[in-house]
Amino acid sequence: MKTRRFVFNTVGFLGLLVVSIIWLVPLALVLMNSFKAHTFIRVSPFALPDDASFAGVGNYVSGMGRTGFLIAAGWSLFITVFSVAVIVLVTSMTAWYIARVKAWYTTVLYYLFVFSMIVPFQMVMFTMSKVANVTHLDNPLGIIVLYAGFGAGLSVFIFVGFIRSIPIDIEEAAMIDGASAWRVFFTVIFPILRPTAITVAILNAMWVWNDYLLPYLVIGSDYKTIPIAVQQYMTGAYGQKDMGGFMAMLVVAIVPIIVFYLTSQKHIIKGVAAGAVKG
Repeated sequence: MKTRRFVFNTVGFLGLLVVSIIWLVPLALVLMNSFKAHTFIRVSPFALPDDASFAGVGNYVSGMGRTGFLIAAGWSLFITVFSVAVIVLVTSMTAWYIARVKAWYTTVLYYLFVFSMIVPFQMVMFTMSKVANVTHLDNPLGIIVLYAGFGAGLSVFIFVGFIRSIPIDIEEAAMIDGASAWRVFFTVIFPILRPTAITVAILNAMWVWNDYLLPYLVIGSDYKTIPIAVQQYMTGAYGQKDMGGFMAMLVVAIVPIIVFYLTSQKHIIKGVAAGAVKG
């Protein structure tokens, strides 16, 4: 039995190692080529930088200047922070109502949120972009509303699972003491939801920060986020493409969210387990 378990664990480890390498190799290539001159990236993209090909930080300087990266980063940060804040606040309150009110319409509402998780964005993107234009949501404030709608399905699902594990006696005791429903939620329930709220915030932050299609369809180039700025930088004049600057901008774009994820991954594992298993 021990031998079989050892073999199983070894095979599993090797399999995960191979998968990790497959995922890390493209990132390593992007990082490596971000320090190489444009010509050498085309000729030898898999070679390490040497004395002839090393471009230093020149790609980063030229890329940030030509893309307007700081402005794009400001818009990405604004949209991400406020979208995540709205998602966490609204979906946690919705989930509390669904979990505590036992009625047929709350059950229907819950399954509608769950169903929205399996509907591909491509099915609704043209209709959504038209509605956003008609309702004047095609701006940085309006896109926050759209992100709240698209992020509600998974967030409500996670929150409901966790809230159902919280004893209702805590809420009843607060209400007996005279607390209103608003006070019960913000002073009793929401502090208990902290691990799950952090998880929901992290998952949605990574999605919103890296999202390209929704900002491109809704706000276009008027308020460029980082993915849009990087994509437009890739298309140069007369078909010329600065691959070195492009690689450098990709590195600058992904480093913040990678650092954010690595410093917060323990909350993701803890919160998803609590929200998806309990209840």
